[in-house]
Amino acid sequence: MKSDSSLSTIVKALEEVGAFVEEVRDSEVYFRVTRENVRAAARALYSLGAYLKTCAGVDERELSGLFAVYYIFGLDDHGVDAVLRVLVPQDDPWTVSVVPDVPAADWCELEVRDLLGIDFRGRLTKRLVLPEDWPEGVYPLRKEFKYDEKPPRVLREELSEEVGIPVGPYHPALHEPEYFELYVEGERVVDVAYRGFHVHRGIEKLAESQRFTYKQVPFLAERICGICGFVHSSCYVMAVEKAAGIVVPERAEFIRSIVLEVERLHSHLLWLGVAAHLLGYDAGFMHAWRIREQVMVLAEYLTGSRKTYGINLIGGVRKDINTEKIDKVLKTITDLRKEFTELVKAMLAVPQIKSRASGTGVLTKAEARALSVVGPVARASGLYRDVRKDYPYLAYKRVSFKVPLYTEGDNLARLLVRVDEVFESIEIIKQLIDMLPGGSVVVEEYDIPSGRRAVAAIEAPRGEDVHFIITGVGRPYRWRVRAPTYQNIPALRAMLRGTPLADAPLTIASIDPCFSCTDRVTVLDVRSGRKSFIRLKQGV
Repeated sequence: MKSDSSLSTIVKALEEVGAFVEEVRDSEVYFRVTRENVRAAARALYSLGAYLKTCAGVDERELSGLFAVYYIFGLDDHGVDAVLRVLVPQDDPWTVSVVPDVPAADWCELEVRDLLGIDFRGRLTKRLVLPEDWPEGVYPLRKEFKYDEKPPRVLREELSEEVGIPVGPYHPALHEPEYFELYVEGERVVDVAYRGFHVHRGIEKLAESQRFTYKQVPFLAERICGICGFVHSSCYVMAVEKAAGIVVPERAEFIRSIVLEVERLHSHLLWLGVAAHLLGYDAGFMHAWRIREQVMVLAEYLTGSRKTYGINLIGGVRKDINTEKIDKVLKTITDLRKEFTELVKAMLAVPQIKSRASGTGVLTKAEARALSVVGPVARASGLYRDVRKDYPYLAYKRVSFKVPLYTEGDNLARLLVRVDEVFESIEIIKQLIDMLPGGSVVVEEYDIPSGRRAVAAIEAPRGEDVHFIITGVGRPYRWRVRAPTYQNIPALRAMLRGTPLADAPLTIASIDPCFSCTDRVTVLDVRSGRKSFIRLKQGV
């Protein structure tokens, strides 16, 4: 906990609206609150400057005979996570929505409603995750639902065509489809509709099944994302270690931090190349990916793989860094800095880059605050948010670095944040290498008690990644993952409304969305009713 005064301020504010403290652990405080008072409690936290990180529905009937909804708030200024726990009777499964006061809770409440069957009063509801032909009364996150169960599809009269999308775990071939529908008047966007979750893989459910143990889940977590998988595996093991009180060797913390920054470098370089391509500067795309290749080679040298590194274990890492590897790291990042400096200078000298990106896709600071956006999206809109600074973890508490901050909130600001972060990551890696301590890299013996709760967060390239865990026997009882893009996609509606249609592809790409690709968008002219389709890779 950062300070006793921080805790007392939070506790006092929550007690005044009928909440009481259940548990205080490290930098987390858990509150019990009734479903009638949860909105007031959320409003009290919001007034203290809290950001909603996520909410999670949990089937706790085996533990308490009830369902539960957890709202996880981060008070960045205090470095404290405040968690509201709302108990919900199984024979009357509803609670009050916090969305009227905390708009950022929109998606996670709808997800809880879909997957656990808890209704939220005081808000508009619709299906978010489940397809329209999913049968009523079947909820995948209830414990009686088997991870490989395939319920029968239900055809309804209002459906114009069949939709068959399994929620159970499977390997999606090729792309992960995401769907944006842009409503336009002439060439100007007036509204946006989004439909995702087409290849929901049921990873959280799979981790609770008999097929997985605590030690196997890191490899599952690393496959959540093909770009920042190491973030997810690190966040998962940190959550388990935090819940179980496992003290990780300092050298392992440094190695994880080094690899996390290597992953940030490759992710930002990938995005900058894509941004250049969308802006019609394909030379920039080729050079960005040429430079990125050095990072991929370095990642393979350090871990044995270009991606899905597979080095995280509960209690540490499976691969050490020797003197030869240190020399390779230092040489690579020195060369990288020189070449990246030249690329940025050339890229920003292209008039079309600044003219197309400047003043487009604007997200105001107020909108960013209301939606609790994270990462470069937040920092480009003037929100000083970075988990490495606000909730120091691993070896980040030992290094110094700047958090790039811009106030314009446009596509150019989000581009410049990532450019600055590449330079900061290079300096962070240098510092970590210089201070790399000796010792072991893994704890061999540990115990994971059941019934423990913990929240872990890591600053992924796209922003804050959050994992919430309730420990069970041999495997997680409940594991909730909130990737950064989950928090940022809803902000696209604010970014796109009122903008020229031609800016839509870059604006969508500016949040660095974590899906394989958005194959196309549908454009609907609200005056003529004419629909047309635009492939993002072709531009508009």
